[in-house]
Amino acid sequence: MEFHENRAKQPFIGLVQVWRAIKRGYLRAQTRRVLRQMSDERLKDVGLRRDQVE
Repeated sequence: MEFHENRAKQPFIGLVQVWRAIKRGYLRAQTRRVLRQMSDERLKDVGLRRDQVE
């Protein structure tokens, strides 16, 4: 078996998955922060209640 045949097809997939998890967590935190700053009337317009945000 040659070296190029034995090599990983996607060598950095683990790092990509970690980066995506970090990015997803950051976006969720940012969304929660924005929703917490909204008034109850605006939350109602979006279809949420205050207890669903907190």
